[in-house]
Amino acid sequence: MVRLPTAMQQDWQKYLEEGWSALHGALEPLKAREPDDVQVQLYKHSFNFANLAIAEHLIEEVGGREDLESVDGELSTTIVSEWLATTLDTLSQDIQIDSDFEYAPATRKFIRDSKSADQLATKLALLDQLDGELPWTAINAEKDAMRVSIQRFAEEVVAPQAEAIHRQDLMIPDAILDGVRELGCFGFSVPDQYGGLKPNEGEDTTGMVVVTEELSRGSLGAAGSLITRPEIIVRALIEGGTEPQRQRWLPGLALGNPLCAVAVTEPNCGSDVASVALRASKVDGGWVLNGEKTWCTFAGKAGLLLVLARTDSTVKPAHRGLSLFIVEKPSTNEHEFRVEGQQGVLSGNAISTLGYRGMHSFALHFDDFFVADDCLVGEEAGLNRGFYYTMRGFSGGRLQTAARAIGLMQAAYEDAYAYTGIREIFGSTLRSFQLTGAKLLTMVTQIVAIRRYAYKVARLMDEDKGQLEASLVKLVACRAAESVTREALQLHGGLGYAEETAVSRYFVDARVLSIFEGAEETLALRVVGRALFDELEQRMATANA
Repeated sequence: MVRLPTAMQQDWQKYLEEGWSALHGALEPLKAREPDDVQVQLYKHSFNFANLAIAEHLIEEVGGREDLESVDGELSTTIVSEWLATTLDTLSQDIQIDSDFEYAPATRKFIRDSKSADQLATKLALLDQLDGELPWTAINAEKDAMRVSIQRFAEEVVAPQAEAIHRQDLMIPDAILDGVRELGCFGFSVPDQYGGLKPNEGEDTTGMVVVTEELSRGSLGAAGSLITRPEIIVRALIEGGTEPQRQRWLPGLALGNPLCAVAVTEPNCGSDVASVALRASKVDGGWVLNGEKTWCTFAGKAGLLLVLARTDSTVKPAHRGLSLFIVEKPSTNEHEFRVEGQQGVLSGNAISTLGYRGMHSFALHFDDFFVADDCLVGEEAGLNRGFYYTMRGFSGGRLQTAARAIGLMQAAYEDAYAYTGIREIFGSTLRSFQLTGAKLLTMVTQIVAIRRYAYKVARLMDEDKGQLEASLVKLVACRAAESVTREALQLHGGLGYAEETAVSRYFVDARVLSIFEGAEETLALRVVGRALFDELEQRMATANA
């Protein structure tokens, strides 16, 4: 067992500090500009910020390791050098031509050496030692045992049905839903006092991440997204619901009965939640809903919908006039439904999608649909507070989306590794070629680095922090999922483009991740972009103190 030399860790910290300085220099000319006038730059630098944040975490984590002679330990150092060098290299191109900034010779040498042929040979030897496995990221005995149980379920129950669900556009079968219920997965966000698995005091975000990863590894559409919607609804009820409302709905949500869906997005507002237009008009004994929602995933099968509606059209800013309603409805496996309520009609029809099938995303139409007063989350105290309750749930949803991306990437990597080991070309296996090995190695480093940062974000969220970090990990994870699944398909050649292989499903499923739970552009510009300047100023002030 060896400990990472202090000098090496200090060197890496110096390289990272140069990266932060470079990002600060690239942003400095933008400070006086209107954000909408520099969207292209902010979009790019949001990813640079995320990459540096992840590299920083990896340096901190590797610095405390004592098992660097193990494959996992050696791979940790590989991840640090690869990610840090790539980010520094990218930032060097972002600095304005007339800038005086220049990397130190040691930093330039670090970037150059990390990309050398000798370094690549060393890294490929690590890949051979792993033999298709990813380093086990141990958490604690409870979480590790949980991972094994969910992994077994995903491999034995979910994965064998995933292709049929996708190819035939089927609803998730009861065998999967019942299994997820029996494992208690729906109860991760529900406090123990209401029948869930979450401690009454505190959070268990790491458990949620682990479960989401493994279910997504079995299938993103058929299992990986099942616990996202309960997370959002439960947080809204805990944050703003009355105690009778919590008693009424949380125990059932913990058991996955009823299943639920979230109706926020509208045809004309997308990620701009503050622009929601579906109206809720006060009537005797309740409210009448009128308008449309779209991309409401699982709305058909769900027996409970969380609906964001406008209850005040005069208040400014507009997000202060939104409220949340819980709508109960019959569950159906059909692609269309119509519910005639006490008053009015709620109808829905499934949207045909490129991938992410199994749960079905619906367009919903509310026509004078009545909901009682006690279905307004928080009742009178919750009036016009819906935007804030929704955002609370979405931060957890962003981390969950990163976890979904991690599980999907792992499935793609494992299939690519296995296939390249049996596919022969020019007298050798495809995996024996250097370029193939380099592609597989890139997949491994991305998955492991993002997973480790996701666990850090989970710990932060357990401390009621990590809102910005959740957006960072979603940005990077979803983009990485596209590249990893793309390369997995590419390594399968023509077979990967055929619908007979799972990698084609991984590829189309991955494409949705950057769109939902906050589109990539919205997160980069409106969330991360707004935080960039303050975060960088604080970092530079601390460094110069």
